[in-house]
Amino acid sequence: MNINIRPEIERLKETIIQTRRDIHRHPELGFNEYRTASLISDRLTELGLEVNTAVGKTGVTGLLKGNEDGPTIALRADMDALPIQETGDVPYKSVNDGIMHACGHDGHVAMLLGAAEVLSKNSQFNGNVKFIFQPAEEGEGGARFMIDDGVLIDVDEIYGIHLWNYQKFGSIGIKAGPILASADIFDLTISGTGGHGATPHGTHDPIVAAAQLITAFQTIVSRNTNPLESTVVSIGTINGGYNFNIISDIVKMTGTTRAYTEENRNMIKVRMAEIIAGIEKMFSVKIHLNYEDGYPPTINDSTLADHVIKSASKIAPDGVESPYMTMGGEDFSYYGDHVPACFFFIGSAPDNRQPMSIPHHCSHFDIDEKALLVGSSVFIQLIEDRLSMTSD
Repeated sequence: MNINIRPEIERLKETIIQTRRDIHRHPELGFNEYRTASLISDRLTELGLEVNTAVGKTGVTGLLKGNEDGPTIALRADMDALPIQETGDVPYKSVNDGIMHACGHDGHVAMLLGAAEVLSKNSQFNGNVKFIFQPAEEGEGGARFMIDDGVLIDVDEIYGIHLWNYQKFGSIGIKAGPILASADIFDLTISGTGGHGATPHGTHDPIVAAAQLITAFQTIVSRNTNPLESTVVSIGTINGGYNFNIISDIVKMTGTTRAYTEENRNMIKVRMAEIIAGIEKMFSVKIHLNYEDGYPPTINDSTLADHVIKSASKIAPDGVESPYMTMGGEDFSYYGDHVPACFFFIGSAPDNRQPMSIPHHCSHFDIDEKALLVGSSVFIQLIEDRLSMTSD
């Protein structure tokens, strides 16, 4: 496949890879990325950027100033790792017990630092570049904390990259519109009347009610959602019961829902409430639902998506394609609620491995490190195309 790695990035290849490996070896959970943030702030300071630390608790930003009359474009990388024990056998294996970079955020930081080093050598831009290194993407919504701390003040548009092991090296996944789903969570408690397993007629069995509830929830996807759209309702845990011959009083369940649109997201909530009301009547139980909105859908601005396609095509002329879609969620979506935003994927499946064989969030996660050079190159090309002093 024809890949046009930027020559400046090719010269920084070892630095970018070693940065990724150093961060991989020393992973940190959300809002505890102190070592990572220190590494980033030191690098950005060395590059002569205007650096702010403790943004959104542990986040770091660097501002490259060009022509103040032009727009300010933000580039974002997330920094946090996951609570997973690494099982892969690599020389840069995590030294922090029970924590590893299993989603590629170490690579995101390395790519953006590489791009920052190259771009910092050229201040002749028709605008400014803000480099955003964000904490706590994995479930805690670090983007919201950075936004609350003013990270988007004066920002006109923002772009984010994600390494993507579901696509081969050399591919760049990008499309306008929904690209990742909302990610809501819920827990519910079914309260019935327990008793002896041999005399069920004297009970109101919450386990039977739970079985019916789980099945009924699946009709939200199969019978209430347009087949051409996608939603998910998944039960992740179910707990209840005391012994083989005892009918329980209580069953507790937790789960998640996913949707690409706010309309379907709201429809799921409405239908869950309606189904719960029906199950309560059918089985004479009480059901308490605690539903928590998580990340909203990540929706790419169409104009910004066109910018990415144009720039990415210069780096990977044959590799720009529709992304491998999942129902995963991303707190990058919060940025898009405030300014035009675009999120895209860099194929990173390791050499000689099928794209699905090393999935994200697995204990043996790793990437094709050549993908780091692609990501950095796209970032640089995008900024040059958008902020060139000679551009339209």
